[in-house]
Amino acid sequence: QVQLMESGGGSVQAGGSLRLSCVASGSDASRKCMAWFRRAPGKEREAVATMCFAFDSAVYADSAKGRFTISRDNAKNTIYLQMSSLKPEDTARYYCAAGPVWLAGSLSASDYNYWGQGTQVTVSS
Repeated sequence: QVQLMESGGGSVQAGGSLRLSCVASGSDASRKCMAWFRRAPGKEREAVATMCFAFDSAVYADSAKGRFTISRDNAKNTIYLQMSSLKPEDTARYYCAAGPVWLAGSLSASDYNYWGQGTQVTVSS
């Protein structure tokens, strides 16, 4: 079992930055691949980025490339999402997810079997 706890959401103006954190706990947490997804009101959930604790494997969705950076702190079992140059269309609830290492690089939500409660990001124009 893996438990995930996100933090770092908030309200910012367009062009601003936020850093989201996701702490993974549980006996298998350090052997997981992690991902950030988001869901905006009235829209489908979409992938943002993924990275595994065990190796450098960052993969980004097109919407995140160049503006978002995923990173990890293995000592803390924590995944971060640094978001810069935020746009109003980035407004969404952001979720952290964990999945098996053999699916490293996947941006498919169905490959992740543990999910956090999410943290809200609101970007105003």
